Amino acid sequence: MLLILVSSCQEDDKTFGGLVTPTNLDISYTIVGVDAEHPDGDGSGKVILKATADNATSYKFFFSDETEANAPSGEYTKQFTKNGINTYTVTAVAYGTGGNSTTASIEVTVFSDFSDPEAVQFLTGGSTKTWYWAAAKQGHLGVGPNDASDNGYVPQYYAAAPFEKSSGAASCFYKEKLVFTLDGEAIRYKLDTDGSVFFNASFNSVGGSTAPDDQCLPYDTSGIKTVTLGPSGSVVPADKKRGTEMNFSDGGFMGYYIGTSTYEILKITDTEMQVRAVMGGNPALAWYHIFTTTDPNASAPSDPDFTNLVWSDDFNVNGAPDASKWTYDLGIGDNGWGNNEQQYYRAENAVVEGGSLKITAKAETFGGKEYTSARLKTEGLYDFKYGKVEIRAKLPTGSGTWPALWMLGANYSTNPWPACGEIDIMEHIGNNQDHVMGTLHLPGNFGGNGISGSTTVEGASEDFHVYSVIWSDTKINFYVDGTKFHTFDNTASTPFNANFFLILNVAMGGNLGGTIAPGFVSSTMEVDYVKVYQ
Repeated sequence: MLLILVSSCQEDDKTFGGLVTPTNLDISYTIVGVDAEHPDGDGSGKVILKATADNATSYKFFFSDETEANAPSGEYTKQFTKNGINTYTVTAVAYGTGGNSTTASIEVTVFSDFSDPEAVQFLTGGSTKTWYWAAAKQGHLGVGPNDASDNGYVPQYYAAAPFEKSSGAASCFYKEKLVFTLDGEAIRYKLDTDGSVFFNASFNSVGGSTAPDDQCLPYDTSGIKTVTLGPSGSVVPADKKRGTEMNFSDGGFMGYYIGTSTYEILKITDTEMQVRAVMGGNPALAWYHIFTTTDPNASAPSDPDFTNLVWSDDFNVNGAPDASKWTYDLGIGDNGWGNNEQQYYRAENAVVEGGSLKITAKAETFGGKEYTSARLKTEGLYDFKYGKVEIRAKLPTGSGTWPALWMLGANYSTNPWPACGEIDIMEHIGNNQDHVMGTLHLPGNFGGNGISGSTTVEGASEDFHVYSVIWSDTKINFYVDGTKFHTFDNTASTPFNANFFLILNVAMGGNLGGTIAPGFVSSTMEVDYVKVYQ
């Protein structure tokens, strides 16, 4: 490998009190892959740089391709990406105390055979293109592990629900515009914001805050950055990534501040871009971003709605539930109905009384279980495709209770779950009082990985609230008392384009219900009405 040592021309050593100027600044470099057949490197374009100086506290490198890099220790690996054999000027700055500095420059000739003209075209449109957060897409912001395991390169830990970051501490998020411009052979970049940036909590100090949570903070993103493309070398398997990464000059970043300027392109088309970035300061975490060319703040068509009442039960006749509308799941099911639930379902635990259906979970031994409850369904009596479902209910309370108002694909016997699909209109966990969820289960998103949104419903177990879903061939929207809290883009490839039937139940414990309070005696879910509109 080629090693060149260069001594700098520098200012006289000056010391004034505690102010010290570094001296004897030297720069060395090694071109990766140099041998007799490849005197300018192996085509990776990588150069290992090292700067040393007396009395230096930190270093920074500036490159003639208009990029720069902080190198506190004086060591940095630079990847030059312009195709062919090119000569670059590298300038090192050694910083002393009090801001004093010394500079030195060298020239490096290196060979790069990396090229991705299609990515350049998609990114810039051949001129200028503006990208936005794909706010309507599930997982447009996500995080997961960064390792070589099967789950080490997916957003396993968290995936943002559609428009999850549209208010509160994240209100600035969807206002960001990422503008890429092709300037000759160079790619320029500008992040346009409303003056604030959404910060990962680990980096709030950069924005002048000590708050423990992610939040929007005032931050200046003015100025044009340069973006260079190079080959990616992450743990992501080759068939799961494009093989190209972007490096932003001068601290540039893609909208969410996570302390990095390097982003791997997983996928890019003319209208959508998916990237991955290893979190600065924590190499065990990788963040995932999805961008689109459609402005999420632009006016969108109004949500679908349905107003023709086609099926209902107002529970106005005391006694057993109407047998023409409701049947039961009885017993303990397989593995506690697939969720390790602790109840035995009995018809006796469901009764219509005082204008509402009452499903009561009780602490009583029956059928080998220590709790009983009921699960009603319309299977075989009524199912439908698309519409609005409204259920007015007051929820049970107590640790371990798990009430649910939901729908299951009617073809589940021939198309087993999760392929048949599941729409959970409302689930409430007694161990997290007043926190309700709306969730979709389908292949790739089932069990604890369902596509879910949540909201807080004050007094969920004290008052009646209307839980509803509006389901069409393009959208599935979830509401509480008319306020939307979760949305899903339905497509022809999902299971949600076939008939579903209704289910009402109160489970105890299980995978989601969790620990049951030792002193639990009984608790009831009351349902005032169920209505279906088309």
